[in-house]
Amino acid sequence: MRALNIEAEQQKQVLIEKARQEADNARKAAKIRHQKIVSDRSALLQAIKNLKKQNKQLDADIVQTEKNIARLKQEEIILTEKLAETNAINKELSGFIRGNTKDLSTLLNQSLQSAFKKDREDFLKPMISQDQFPSMDDIRKMVDLLIEEIKLSGAVRLTKSMLVDRTGREIDANFLVIGNFTTMYHLENEIGFALYSDKSQRLFSLSKLPGKRIEQRNTAYMQGQSESAYMDISKGGALRQLTHQLNLIDQIPKGGPIVWPIVGILIIAILIILERVFFLLRKRVNADAFTQAVCSHASKGEWQDCLDMCEKSSKKSIPKVLKAGLECRDMSRTDMENALQEAILNEIPSMERFLSTLGMLAAIAPLLGLLGTVTGMINTFHVITYYGTGDPRMMSGGISEALVTTMLGLSVAIPIMLVHTLLTRKVENTIAQMEEKAVSFVNMVFKNRN
Repeated sequence: MRALNIEAEQQKQVLIEKARQEADNARKAAKIRHQKIVSDRSALLQAIKNLKKQNKQLDADIVQTEKNIARLKQEEIILTEKLAETNAINKELSGFIRGNTKDLSTLLNQSLQSAFKKDREDFLKPMISQDQFPSMDDIRKMVDLLIEEIKLSGAVRLTKSMLVDRTGREIDANFLVIGNFTTMYHLENEIGFALYSDKSQRLFSLSKLPGKRIEQRNTAYMQGQSESAYMDISKGGALRQLTHQLNLIDQIPKGGPIVWPIVGILIIAILIILERVFFLLRKRVNADAFTQAVCSHASKGEWQDCLDMCEKSSKKSIPKVLKAGLECRDMSRTDMENALQEAILNEIPSMERFLSTLGMLAAIAPLLGLLGTVTGMINTFHVITYYGTGDPRMMSGGISEALVTTMLGLSVAIPIMLVHTLLTRKVENTIAQMEEKAVSFVNMVFKNRN
């Protein structure tokens, strides 16, 4: 136990020594930490001082920044208003330019000058579709193109280009371009008008050639031999109407079945008129000269010469009447006048033949035209009853029948009435001449007898 105590004491001393060393080391470490803390405290105080200074500076910067932010917000509001105003102006300007671009594109597309200068308006398409904002170069091109169009629209020029002829083939042709109004083409065997198609931007020859007089005038103008030429100021409207214009013969079949009686009346009237004209021409004689010659022989008592003269012209009315008077020259005045009156009455029926028929035909023709008008309108109302009024072309057949028959009836009746009046007046004048020459002959005979 004693040994154990000694050993425990030794261990105790060792532990005490070890604790003493550890305490020394702790004091040394504490001293070092104290020194470090004291050193760090000064640094921290300095850092706190610096931070307070920086904080004060930052507070001042924050105040200044807040002022700047307020100022910038005010400037932002002003700039936003200016930007909105500028955007509105730009949109208005862009819309105005695009509107004029569309107008210019339409103008160029519809101008026949585009047939000679293809794809002039291609650079306008991006501006129209809003894929590109118009630049000053684009605006200058638009101005130049518009000025060019103005110059070409007021120019008369000869040029060459492609033409779709009346058979549908594309051929080279010489053109006379009169502004934007009329285009005439010149081929080896024909000269005619050309129409411009804005869809294909090509020139098509008119399906119907102009009249001979128009062709000669235009040919002389293109060759520099004339100062004037025919032109269409409606930009093709009158020429298109000319191609669809129908003459009387083309319109007759559209008048329905009533037109054929009217045509028959016209044929009969023409035959009657020709027969009457030839008849009156055969009966024509110089009444004054013939009567004077007969009276001259009769005053000398040369009755045989008078009879010979009347025999030579026995087919004519006045010589036939005077011949009847010569055969009754020895009778009394009353008997002689009766004989002459009888001869005149014998001539009247042949002279007035068919005139009443001609007047009747002139009266029937417009009545048939009116009948065709009624039947055409009845057909039109039938079409309206079945199909309504949605499609005017469904009603055009009845209306055309109504108008064509009226037109044809009046076209037939008016000349017939005019010719009937002229023939009637001619017959009346001839009858008056026969009566006048008969009285003159009777007076001459009895004057010589006395």
